[in-house]
Amino acid sequence: MPTLYALKPAFQARLRPFVAWLAHVGVTANQVTVAASVLSIATGALIAFFPDRTAVFWLFPVVLFVRMAMNAVDGMLAREHGQASRLGVYLNELGDLVSDLALTLPFVLVAPFQPWGVVSFAIMALLSECAGIIGTAAGAVRIYAGPLGKSDRALVLGALGALIASGVTLPVFASWLFPFLAALSAVTIVNRIRAGLAA
Repeated sequence: MPTLYALKPAFQARLRPFVAWLAHVGVTANQVTVAASVLSIATGALIAFFPDRTAVFWLFPVVLFVRMAMNAVDGMLAREHGQASRLGVYLNELGDLVSDLALTLPFVLVAPFQPWGVVSFAIMALLSECAGIIGTAAGAVRIYAGPLGKSDRALVLGALGALIASGVTLPVFASWLFPFLAALSAVTIVNRIRAGLAA
């Protein structure tokens, strides 16, 4: 099942000149990976401290886009500029998991979302990423099957942040958004396991 991840090659092509410049000036893939995690954690903390100030939610679409760009950049530095390392693999995968939590959990403070729904989605999103990672341990490849991959989650959370920042009052039935996203994540887990077994 396709996800926004399919657009990654085109996105990388636009970033390639910038990545080459970063490599030239000595920026490393691991530095970019750590910076992306720090940015995500700082953003989540700021929003958690000021959930009643809707303007801070503009950070969601901005930071989520920047984070996706940084994720592409660190991978390109590693693969195309000889910076791949075992430490980089750990930093990349663990950093993504921590960043996902940092940018999801602040929504527990936003009405009408229920904490259990947000937390359920956060857990299922982490498990879906783990299901993709386990593909390599099972002798396959990293699995990116959908319907709700990392890029798709970023799009949804970024759009939601923009709505909140715009002052839109979310309807009561929006409380079911995160449980619905958790269900889509469960489907994603199943699809990634099936794809890994078939590889």
